[in-house]
Amino acid sequence: MQTNLADFIKNTREGEEADAILRKCVHCGFCTATCPTYQLLGDELDGPRGRIYLMKQVLEGKPATRKTQLHLDRCLTCRNCETTCPSGVQYGRLVDIGRKIVDQQVPRPLSQRIVRDALKESLPRKWMFTPAMKIGQMARPLLPKALRNKVPAKQQAGRWPRTEHARKMLLLDGCVQPSMAPNINAATARVLDALGVQLVVAPRAGCCGAIRYHMNDHEGGMNDMRNNIDAWWPHIEAGAEAIVMTASGCGATAKEYGHLLAHDPAYAAKAKRVSDLTKDLSEILPDFQAELAAKLEGKIGKRVAFHPPCTLQHGQQIRGKVEGLLGAVGVDVKLCADSHLCCGSAGTYSVLQPELAYRLRDDKLAKLEATSPEMIVSANIGCLTHLQSGTDTPVRHWIELVDGALSKAV
Repeated sequence: MQTNLADFIKNTREGEEADAILRKCVHCGFCTATCPTYQLLGDELDGPRGRIYLMKQVLEGKPATRKTQLHLDRCLTCRNCETTCPSGVQYGRLVDIGRKIVDQQVPRPLSQRIVRDALKESLPRKWMFTPAMKIGQMARPLLPKALRNKVPAKQQAGRWPRTEHARKMLLLDGCVQPSMAPNINAATARVLDALGVQLVVAPRAGCCGAIRYHMNDHEGGMNDMRNNIDAWWPHIEAGAEAIVMTASGCGATAKEYGHLLAHDPAYAAKAKRVSDLTKDLSEILPDFQAELAAKLEGKIGKRVAFHPPCTLQHGQQIRGKVEGLLGAVGVDVKLCADSHLCCGSAGTYSVLQPELAYRLRDDKLAKLEATSPEMIVSANIGCLTHLQSGTDTPVRHWIELVDGALSKAV
């Protein structure tokens, strides 16, 4: 694709990156075949190729319009198109750049600004989000369905192990997960404790940066990233083996710290080190597969459907590890038809684009439940909450299944 960037973006870091991404696109259209919004809406501008053309026009100086903004808003940033693309187009990075520029040119209606600002300011801050979630959970039976869908039933975290181990790994506690599903991280700590690894949470670490960054507050997102690097660095210097992620959305972002902060001389080297150390939980536990299988001895008799989050299979390009591990410890685990497609959660997407999000959720659930599961498991808090809002089948993080069986095996 030939490009001729406008002066406002030419010779800038983002301009050079966007130009390189655009030039890789060969207009083949393979991406449209796996784009969830294109499949729903059938509009070329609601698929990756059409959105790339829209962003190219803006980057070349054509003024953005509300229509441009709408088509970019409808993108889930699931990055399925990146998995499909034969040319290696980094669409996710391009849409981050394009959305920011379009938002600078096209003022949003007041109602949208209020909602988006509320999400950007409240979700990354545990001191704001946690009490709000507690109030929501107490009032849950009285909430309208649209709000109740975003407020999971209260969950107990259970015991956090206190045993000291020579092997230590860091764990990102996260911003929304501790109050929405506190058992996930505690279950992870218990499982690794049983395998001789101590999980350490750095108290000052917070949001991974994805929420602000993907809502066009790039500087705010990068400040969240810098805060985490500062919080983790003493533990890294002390020999922490890895930074474990139990939410695949956070993992996909943390693995990009090195790229996103490469321009920052104070953080570039540290950010790259953090990205290199970051591992999704599904990358950690296969090393302990034989030991886990021996401990569990086939004690998990459930029939389970696994929903691989987009941030795991497309963002991090991790496939097969969860299914492989669960199968090895005795779980009857199935993938559903079209398992590569998004469930519609996509971070804040289910709040900002509810109609499309619920259509995708219902389609995903129909295919998951066609496997007749006793439980649906996934690997990202957004997917878990979104899917559970549409089904009575229990939806859990896969590590909770392993932890529950392990506690019975002891």
